[in-house]
Amino acid sequence: MRLLDLIPGSWLRWAVLTLLGVAIGHTLVMATRLTVWSMAPVVVVWLLIGWYWRWGAAPSVSPHRVFPWALIPLVFWGIFDYLANSFGKVDMGAVFFHLQAGMSEHGGTERTIAAVFHILLTALVLIAYSWLVHRDSRWQRGDRYLAIVLLVANPMFYSMGQRGAAVVADPGAWLERRYVEPVILEAPAQPPNLLVLYLESLERTYGDRERFGDAYADIAALEPEAVVFDNVRQIDNTGWTMAGMIASQCGTPLMPAGLLHDSQFEPLHHVVPGARCLGDLLKEQGYRLTFMGGASTQFAGKGLFYSDHGFDRVLGREHLTERLEDPEYLNSWGLFDDSLYRMVTEEVRQLDRQPGPWAMVSLNLAAHAPVGYPAQSCIDEFGDYDGVDILYSVRCSAWLARNLIERLKGEGLLDNTLVVVASDHLTMRVSEWDALNASERTNTLMMMGNGLTPRYIHRPATTMDTLPTLLEAMGFTIDWHRAGLGVSLLSGEPTLAQHYGLDELNRYMREETALQERLWEGLAPEFHSDGQPQTPPTAPTAPEQP
Repeated sequence: MRLLDLIPGSWLRWAVLTLLGVAIGHTLVMATRLTVWSMAPVVVVWLLIGWYWRWGAAPSVSPHRVFPWALIPLVFWGIFDYLANSFGKVDMGAVFFHLQAGMSEHGGTERTIAAVFHILLTALVLIAYSWLVHRDSRWQRGDRYLAIVLLVANPMFYSMGQRGAAVVADPGAWLERRYVEPVILEAPAQPPNLLVLYLESLERTYGDRERFGDAYADIAALEPEAVVFDNVRQIDNTGWTMAGMIASQCGTPLMPAGLLHDSQFEPLHHVVPGARCLGDLLKEQGYRLTFMGGASTQFAGKGLFYSDHGFDRVLGREHLTERLEDPEYLNSWGLFDDSLYRMVTEEVRQLDRQPGPWAMVSLNLAAHAPVGYPAQSCIDEFGDYDGVDILYSVRCSAWLARNLIERLKGEGLLDNTLVVVASDHLTMRVSEWDALNASERTNTLMMMGNGLTPRYIHRPATTMDTLPTLLEAMGFTIDWHRAGLGVSLLSGEPTLAQHYGLDELNRYMREETALQERLWEGLAPEFHSDGQPQTPPTAPTAPEQP
């Protein structure tokens, strides 16, 4: 504070108030759907109030200097501001899961730079607030009350508090009662192959030409040949890559294990070991399964999940880099999409030469927030990339995915194959953030081939409904047209989203512990007094109907 005392009082006072006003305005924008332009009036109002009450204008210091208690919750608000600025929505489930599953081999150098920038800005805000408290006794008297308000109001702690209350009080089991163990009752005589293309963050919202032009055009060009599910929404604990893949392959949200287990801060050795997922089901039907992704399989438990759930080959950056003609042709996450899709094509050719059905799941990177990673093939086709416009990256992702499908189809590799094109989740904060949030947002999900009649299905759904829909599209018979919490969109059964709405589902999600126990059974099992593990609870014979 001595260094600040050397700066002329009037200039310093307005610098402090302006900095605090900007911090308040930016955090308000991050916590709401207000546009970035809303910051200006917030700052102006703040400065007018400060001018009227003469905050910090003349020293009115109490005899004793005290520690400003509001600094502690301000640090947490700084963390919230960074997470919201980086990802759009602060999802503490994602934070807990990534801390436990591991964040080694991650990409996104931009996030690291942004983190350093936010640390510096948060430090300046803390210094500015300290100056104001020590300069103005009114702020000093109100500091402890402000600290309580800031702590309680932080959105990061809301869902944590609800989940903690559920753990220590009456455990929630609403979702568990509606969970159906995924089971294949009957298989077709000649099961089809399966190709699943996860397109990172490439949500269907981009299909609005008035807002986003032709960015989504190549995916839209596939729709006349597909069953298009155009109302697939996103609920809590499904909004990041691993959560999105687990929701669509296991029919359940990814509820992190941490809050229920003593081992919450230890690395995971298994990912949702209590769930039966797409890979488990297809493996039992004799499928040969491969996952290929441009990023490392070590990030966020991706390799563990696929290895645990029936996949024979799990290939990521660390396995595929050696196949590149140019080992330097990489982005901060891993392989560019043109390289990945060439390798996917080679893998499908090999799978198709062998007897029996196969399944290929791939995950690309081109439209990854915040700016995307367009491949050189796209730059050659569309021209230079400015490094900021996410629509360029979306267009690249869509173009390369369509080219892959057409290439495989041209070689006859999709003749007996169900093709699924899906976004893993809604995009996080990108250059088109305000435009995306101008309407209700939906995920991409379409299925083509295997005799499906092209059409649009508008039923309210979530990514959890993907698993049973996919199984029925492949010709499998499943219990009650359901798997996990999902309902087949090819059936007439109502989905949970259709019957209850997203807000109600999210509310139950925050209170649920029984389903969380099911997903992670075996990770931290309870033991009898003789040291033998207890038998995990079995699923009810029939689910509770919506």
